[in-house]
Amino acid sequence: MTANNRNEDKFDEMLGAALRRHCEAVPVDFTQRMLGQVRELEAKRVLAQVVLQERLALSASIVFGGLAILGAVFFPARIVAILRSIGASLVGYGGGLAGKIPQAVDVFGLEWQFYTVLAVLLAFAVYCLMGLVFGDRVKMV
Repeated sequence: MTANNRNEDKFDEMLGAALRRHCEAVPVDFTQRMLGQVRELEAKRVLAQVVLQERLALSASIVFGGLAILGAVFFPARIVAILRSIGASLVGYGGGLAGKIPQAVDVFGLEWQFYTVLAVLLAFAVYCLMGLVFGDRVKMV
């Protein structure tokens, strides 16, 4: 540790001596140019982040659209049943839905991989949407 301190002190002394010997004039607008470059780099970083979020949101919407098309083509009865179930619960027929919960658990048990992938994709789409809507104001883990 003490060797590092001596090296750092020696470096500081050498740097200070070199700066004192240096006699080139600094341009008047040097600070403004440096601050402009810093602002430009920050703007590029923010723009790159926005472009990435837009690409992720676009890819998620394409994937969800594809999944909706595949679901409509290969599982039309299941899609209709799911939409009827959602419609029934929204209209107020939730009382009859309580008896279907064990049946729904059995169906989920048989095809849990499919529903897990859908849940992960939905969570990712919500994550991207929050990033697009709220930007840097929301800290995401």
